[in-house]
Amino acid sequence: MNEVPVVRAADSTAAQRRVAGALADRGIGRGDRLVVSATASPELLAVVLGALRTGVVPVVLDPALPAAERAELVADADPALDVGDDPGQLLGDTEADLAPFPLARPMHYTSGTTGRRKGVWSGVLADDDARALATEEINLWGFGPDDRHLVLSPLHHSAPLRFAAHTLLAGGEVLLPGPFDAARAARTITDQAPTTTFCVPTHLQRLLREDVDWSSFRLLAHAGAPCPEPVKRAVVAALPDGAVHEFYGSTEAQFTVCTTEDWLARPGSVGRARPGRTLSTDERGQLWCAVPRWARFEYWRAPEKTAAAWDGDWVTVGDLGRVDDDGTVWLDGRREDLVISGGVNVYPAEVEAVLDAHPGVVESAVFGVPDDDWGQRVVAAYVGTATPDELAAWARERLGPAKRPKSTRRLDELPRTSTGKVRRLDLPGVLGL
Repeated sequence: MNEVPVVRAADSTAAQRRVAGALADRGIGRGDRLVVSATASPELLAVVLGALRTGVVPVVLDPALPAAERAELVADADPALDVGDDPGQLLGDTEADLAPFPLARPMHYTSGTTGRRKGVWSGVLADDDARALATEEINLWGFGPDDRHLVLSPLHHSAPLRFAAHTLLAGGEVLLPGPFDAARAARTITDQAPTTTFCVPTHLQRLLREDVDWSSFRLLAHAGAPCPEPVKRAVVAALPDGAVHEFYGSTEAQFTVCTTEDWLARPGSVGRARPGRTLSTDERGQLWCAVPRWARFEYWRAPEKTAAAWDGDWVTVGDLGRVDDDGTVWLDGRREDLVISGGVNVYPAEVEAVLDAHPGVVESAVFGVPDDDWGQRVVAAYVGTATPDELAAWARERLGPAKRPKSTRRLDELPRTSTGKVRRLDLPGVLGL
């Protein structure tokens, strides 16, 4: 078995100082943006934290993005520097001082309901707010010097990066076994005895098929997609008592935490509000959350979308749900056409825009169908002369892996309502899926 890289807090802090020195030497400072799109590595974590602890905001992109999509996001972010897939170039010889805590949140791009990605921007925080933001996360999950955090998800996603970064800030270690492989992850868990991890239900489904010694975990947190009840019960039974936590949140904001005890008492719920937050619903059943000052954000260069998301201190990301009298939150869904595949949100409009650009496609409709491994898989129906193989090759060149249709089916026409809208929810039946 290949040795699993271990990132130790002291080593990472020293590397972060070198990153801070390199940024200062280049004249990059507070409020500037730094683009990085690299796979998980000690260098990536050092660049993200070294930038944040000097007030530089890292814009963390998926390294698998097609070139055209990446170029569009980089142009939108308007960075002072783009280090691409080589964060190590910022590990220079000069060191600079670091703030005790990150002075900002990384900027991530999240898909919008119209298919256009939105940058989630929090700016540079006042020192008190920066301290409160980091302290909240560290205290909520109890991160400390004895922790060994196992990274199972790509670090360009907000939750995996947040868990790894705050483990290092609390003095712990981070294990980086590489792209998720169930057998390798099982060996790492058994051999390296991690104490914490973040994952999505797809990881759990695959790990349950392996021979895993779960006994070292004090915390396994999962989110990103609904977890099937049999999977959840199997994980709860396999891990030490009380170790399994679920949470509900998004790239933009974090809302609830659900302990093992709370979930067993209310299976299917997503817990109660995080400390300092309050959740309620409006007349449409849309969930709103009042958040503390340090959790505020805006959509980068999209004031109209920011205005739609906020009402005073209350924010919504469009999810529908219920809040019981005791504060327990239940999710009823988001958009009916949202696909969650392996914990990644896939908005059909974004995929359809790519497929419809093919010269052999008249129109397309994208939807999700249940999948044992991924929760849902992306499927496309289309009208046109292109062959499924041609359309699959087109998508491979222009879409990240999670967004590519796993199957494409040609139809003479798409099913529509009386007003002409495509009946997405009818497509699985039309296609016999």
